[in-house]
Amino acid sequence: MGRVFRITLEGSVYSCKHCLTHLALLDDIISKAFHCRHGKAYLFDKVVNISVGEKEDRMMMTGMHTVVDIFCVGCGSIVGWKYESAHEKTQKYKEGKFILESRFQVLGPDGSNYMVNHEAVVSGSDADNSSM
Repeated sequence: MGRVFRITLEGSVYSCKHCLTHLALLDDIISKAFHCRHGKAYLFDKVVNISVGEKEDRMMMTGMHTVVDIFCVGCGSIVGWKYESAHEKTQKYKEGKFILESRFQVLGPDGSNYMVNHEAVVSGSDADNSSM
């Protein structure tokens, strides 16, 4: 199978709740207005240290999408999904983007489930992040 290479990110990092493998940076959040089966979720432009599952069509609140589940390379836990294609014109902006599920799978930069209020961090400066 080979050795798994993991990328270590610097800055405010979102990580796997189970093994703490780095997944994404706070700066790569596109939107916080997403929902998954377990509650709220964030849309990211870039995610690292993942493997992908099989493509499948899923009917979501915004229409039909072709997606792949994404898994942490450290422990194999499902951490969200990637939008491969959107069937609705208005949803095309999601293609190639990633959803990280918050409540059960991912920890935020401060070590808590990332749905804890991070609005101050998103709009703050680098100095604000050092207090977390």
